[in-house]
Amino acid sequence: MPQFVFLWTDRLIFLLLGAIIAFTIYALRHEHLRAPWRQVRQRPLAMSALVVLLAYVAVGLLDSVHLRSRLASDNPQAVQYAPEIISVLDLIGEPLIRRTEVSFSAPFATHAFVKEVVEKPDGRMTMEYPRLRYGGRHLHNPNRRVADIVAKSFKGVIVGGLIWMLLVVVVAALLRRRDEMFGQTLAKLVRGDGAILWWPVTLTAGAVIVLISVVVNLSTYYHVLGTDQVGQDVLWRSVKSIRTGLLVGTLTTLVMLPFALLLGVAAGYFRGWVDDVIQYTYTTLSSIPSVLLIAAAILSLHVYITTHEEAFPTVVERADLRLLFLCLILGLTNWTGLCRLLRGETLKLRELDYIQAATALGVRNAQIMARHILPNVMHLVLITVVLDFSLLVLAEAVLSYVGVGVDPSTDSWGNMINSARLEMAREPIVWWSLTSAFAFMFGLVLAANLFADAVRDALDPRLRK
Repeated sequence: MPQFVFLWTDRLIFLLLGAIIAFTIYALRHEHLRAPWRQVRQRPLAMSALVVLLAYVAVGLLDSVHLRSRLASDNPQAVQYAPEIISVLDLIGEPLIRRTEVSFSAPFATHAFVKEVVEKPDGRMTMEYPRLRYGGRHLHNPNRRVADIVAKSFKGVIVGGLIWMLLVVVVAALLRRRDEMFGQTLAKLVRGDGAILWWPVTLTAGAVIVLISVVVNLSTYYHVLGTDQVGQDVLWRSVKSIRTGLLVGTLTTLVMLPFALLLGVAAGYFRGWVDDVIQYTYTTLSSIPSVLLIAAAILSLHVYITTHEEAFPTVVERADLRLLFLCLILGLTNWTGLCRLLRGETLKLRELDYIQAATALGVRNAQIMARHILPNVMHLVLITVVLDFSLLVLAEAVLSYVGVGVDPSTDSWGNMINSARLEMAREPIVWWSLTSAFAFMFGLVLAANLFADAVRDALDPRLRK
C-alpha cells in the first residue's frame, strides 16, 4: 500500500468539495433553494458548460491525491517509501512522463525541431534533424505519418463512441421507470423531457469522451502538442497545470468573499462611522501596489523556507506552501473592488419599502441583511467572482513572468507562457507551448463564464419567472 500525503492545498480542495456536497444536500431539502437550480437545469448551454467544468475538476481532484510509492524490500518488516511525492494523475500519465525527448519537437513530429550533429554508420558527422526517441518511432517510413494519424484518430473515435453509448445506456437505465419501456426513456432523453435537460449533457459528455479517447490513443505514439525546450511533453504539462489554475481561481475567491460580503454589506447598511472605517480600510489597501505587496510577501516566504528547510523536506511541499501563500495574498488584495460594489448596491437596497417595513417591524439587522439584502446582491457577487476567476488565472501568469508567482517547479499555465515568450523569438517560431496553455485556459474560463451566466440569471430575484 502506498503512503498517502496530504498537502495543505489538498486539504482545502477536499474541504471545499465537502462544503459543496453539504450545500447540495441542504438545498435539496428546501424548495426556495431548489427553485433557482431548476431554472439552471433547463439551460442547454449551462448544462454543456457544467460537463466541461466537471471534466476540469476531475483532473484537478486526481492531481490532488498525493502519495509516496512503496519501495521493494527484501525485509517485509521494514517498510520503506519513495522520497518523491506523486499524485494519482502522475500514475495515470506515467507513460507521458517517461517519454522525454532531447529538446523541441513540433506537434505530431517524427523528427526533432532543431538540427543536431548525427554520426553516420560510415563515421561521417552531419547536421540534420534526427528521429525522435518516442514520437512516431513506430513508423518505419515517416512519410506515412498522416495516414497513421488518421487511422489512430479513427480508432480513438470508435472507442470513445462505444464508451459514450455505454454511458447513455447507463443514464437511461437509471432514469427508466418501472412502467416504461427502455425505448421510451431514450426518446425522453432526446426530446429533453424531465426536470433536467439530458441531451446537452450526454452530447457534451460524448464529445469530451471522444476527444479524450482520440488524444489518449494518439499520445501513445506521438507528442500530440509537441515538446518543450527540455523535451517534456507539452500536452502533459498543460494537463498538470489544470490543478494550479483551479486552485488560484477557487482558493483566492474563498479568501476574498468573506471580507467583501461582510464589510461591503455592513458598510452600506449601517452607514455612519462603520461605513467610514470600512471605506478608509479598503481605500488604503487599494492604494498599495498589489504587485509590490505580493512580491514582498512571496520573498518573505522564500526567506522563511530557506531558513527552515527541515520543515519542508521535499520540493513538492515547498512549492505547495508557496502556491497556498500566493492564493492568500491574492485574496487579501482583491476583495476591495467587490466590497465597494456591494456597498453601493446595499445603499440602494436599504431604502426600498420592504427593507424599511422590516426595520419598522423590529426585525434584527443581521436577519435583514441575511434574508433581504444578501439574496439581492448575489448576482453581482457571482458576476464579479467569475470575472475575477478569469483575471486571477491571468494574474498568475503575470506574476510568474516577474518571478513572484508560483514556484518554477510547479506546472502552471503562467510558467508555460513565461517560458514561451522566449520561444516566440526563435526562427522558426515555437508556437505550440503558448497555444496549448491558451487553449486549456480558454476552455476553463469560457465554461466557467457560461455556467455562471445561467446561475446569475437564476439567483437574481428580479429576473426570476
